[in-house]
Amino acid sequence: MIGRMLEVRALAKAYGDTTVFREVSLHVAAGEFVVLVGESGVGKSTLLNCIAGLDEADAGDIVFGGRPVRALDADARARLRREHLGFVFQAFHVLPHLSVADNVALPLLLLQRPDDARVAQMLERVGLAALAARWPAQLSGGQLQRVALARALVHRPALILADEPTGNLDPAQAGRIIDLLAEQVRAEGAGCLLVTHSAAAAQRADRVLRLHAGGITEQPRA
Repeated sequence: MIGRMLEVRALAKAYGDTTVFREVSLHVAAGEFVVLVGESGVGKSTLLNCIAGLDEADAGDIVFGGRPVRALDADARARLRREHLGFVFQAFHVLPHLSVADNVALPLLLLQRPDDARVAQMLERVGLAALAARWPAQLSGGQLQRVALARALVHRPALILADEPTGNLDPAQAGRIIDLLAEQVRAEGAGCLLVTHSAAAAQRADRVLRLHAGGITEQPRA
């Protein structure tokens, strides 16, 4: 996947009579780190879910790697996510019945590509190597967020969608996570669309976009 790996064109979403967003158009290129900001409640998380095919937009187009996501059936969307997408959820979605290491290994197992060395590498990179055998219930919120990040990156996805991945971390940990995302983008040619309120994350971005009710505008960096 090269060039514009993700294109979103005139996307719109409403719940009943309430418009979440409309006329949203954006793109993310291979090797590009894009930050998305906006007021609370403007639909940033909903936009990421629509891009990933987890939620259904009401209008517009989403093209990922040349494939129109909205035209795919549920099974094809699931395969696309499993093979090419890394999603960092704001609510973690770490599986409580799996150890830390097994949670991180899950994307590789679903792809039938088990790789214990890669799992160990990712746990080391997020600072959780010593906690590999622990259960999620034994971890803090910040530690769970780092498990979720390692799981999202372990299979080297072409596109990373991250919803406030530093929201539960202290400033030092947050900086380390932003560095890790930036490294994944630049070293492995991934694209990243990061939703955040972090000014530090915005400083690392190639572009900063602001979502509002009427669409998206590009925001000059300070």
